[in-house]
Amino acid sequence: MIDVVIPSPGESITEVTLGAWKRADGDWVEKDDLLTEIESDKATLELLAPASGKLKIEVIAGVEAKVGTRVARIDPDAARPLESLAKPKAGGDVGESTTAASRATPTARKIAQDKGVDIGSVRGSGPAGRVTKDDVERAASTPVPAAAPVAPRPTPAAPPMPAPVRGSRGVRREKMPKIRQRIAQRLVAAQHNAAMLTTFNECDMTEVMRLRTTHKEAFEKQHGVGLGFMGFFVQAAVSALQRFPRINAYIAGDEIEFHDFQDIAVAVGTDRGLVVPVLRNAESMGLAHVEAAIKNFALRARDNKLSVDEMTGGTFTITNGGVFGSLMSTPILNPPQSAILGMHAIKRRAVEDPNHAGQVAIRPMMSLALSYDHRLVDGAEAVSFLVHIKDCIERPERLLLGV
Repeated sequence: MIDVVIPSPGESITEVTLGAWKRADGDWVEKDDLLTEIESDKATLELLAPASGKLKIEVIAGVEAKVGTRVARIDPDAARPLESLAKPKAGGDVGESTTAASRATPTARKIAQDKGVDIGSVRGSGPAGRVTKDDVERAASTPVPAAAPVAPRPTPAAPPMPAPVRGSRGVRREKMPKIRQRIAQRLVAAQHNAAMLTTFNECDMTEVMRLRTTHKEAFEKQHGVGLGFMGFFVQAAVSALQRFPRINAYIAGDEIEFHDFQDIAVAVGTDRGLVVPVLRNAESMGLAHVEAAIKNFALRARDNKLSVDEMTGGTFTITNGGVFGSLMSTPILNPPQSAILGMHAIKRRAVEDPNHAGQVAIRPMMSLALSYDHRLVDGAEAVSFLVHIKDCIERPERLLLGV
């Protein structure tokens, strides 16, 4: 018998929640078949069959289990059922609906549920026939053949008006995912344990947008990744953190822990909650490296493929609510960090023309917010930090010159 045990998702995680089993007790499973998912407060991981054989489930779904706990066993010496011999492998021309569903990514299953797509009928294009998000969206967008026209029936006389009926008043509860529980704990702790204040400013995006328009095709051709706005803000943050090192520091008891590196955490929204993967040593990364890393984080976050190590640490955080249409917000600190920068939607509006005093011009403007821990960072320091970000964005040549 071969044990199926809970693997360690990361060094700091000791307990996980066991998800729904994708195979029934007594089923024959193939090596690397998806058996279930395990959810920690930082990530969701797939639990695959370590060998082919008959499955014996020992722990039911929904149970909190310690890392290393045996949750099932596989008997590789059991008699293989005849139907499993005839069953085509995943990724073949045909397949049972249960196999297709179990081979789907978590994001694909969620989208299928939201759009009413029978995931069992979706043909997977991923590795080993895995059903991906693109497969489900393609199936959802495929038009259904129109039914043959039916001859109209005579309109019957209208029945008497029924008595008013109240609408549905159903209530349902579902267990809060561990990652959402962890987010809730950290956000409440940040508000209770820090003297958090927020300062605001705005920046004119004209020059950054001009650079992006002028060079985006050559940039993508040269580096294989699009030129976005986040790379400019990461480099502006690095410059500002080097000038104001306490904003890049932690409070550690009665000491201040300074860092001679800038590890920038970038907030990424997923259907399970917000995750903040970290750009390690962002001070040594160029624009192309930053943009490629952020794109990679976003793609893997949607499929719950980020490791715990990638989401641990960080000396400063940037969050972009503007991608969702936010015009202004007060971002909450990401402990033990001392500050977080919030970006917002770009809106064209009338402002004083910086090149012609007293005249008005229409400019693409972005609101910026810096939340900071007032125990460590003074107001003047926070305001000056945000002004430095603004100056770097409005005059991006400062990033090249290091001034």
